[in-house]
Amino acid sequence: MAKEFKLSRERLSELEQELLYLKTTREKEVAELIKEARSFGDLSENSEYDEAKNEQGKLYSRIAEVENIIANAVIIEDADVQSSVVGLGSKVEVQDMETGDIEVWYIVGSQEANPDENRISDDAPFGKALMGKQEGDDVAVDAPIGVLHYKVISVSR
Repeated sequence: MAKEFKLSRERLSELEQELLYLKTTREKEVAELIKEARSFGDLSENSEYDEAKNEQGKLYSRIAEVENIIANAVIIEDADVQSSVVGLGSKVEVQDMETGDIEVWYIVGSQEANPDENRISDDAPFGKALMGKQEGDDVAVDAPIGVLHYKVISVSR
């Protein structure tokens, strides 16, 4: 059975646009690179040709990856989960029980995770620990440095 990819409608749209770009514009650019490299002569000692073929391999690999994600996408709707319970699409405000720092995290699917933007995957240890929690719940997260303790301050959509 294929792995399901949990995505927002926006992320699915971004992937569809990327796929269109890869199959049209980028594919033509790579084909042109190969054509140009072939014109340099002997392919056995042609580093430009080797590099262009490597680029083509990367392109086709990415196309296959994006097609697989799109084919196995599960759209997460806000109406699917209660707003008071942490789930995909939730905005969660937590307090670090050791430092007292308050952080805001967005729970997203693995394809949308970006810790720099406070978007954490539901598959990540912190995301898994938060799933299903409600305001006021304590959360323990197993981390490489030990167990971290948080308190859920608020949950919203």
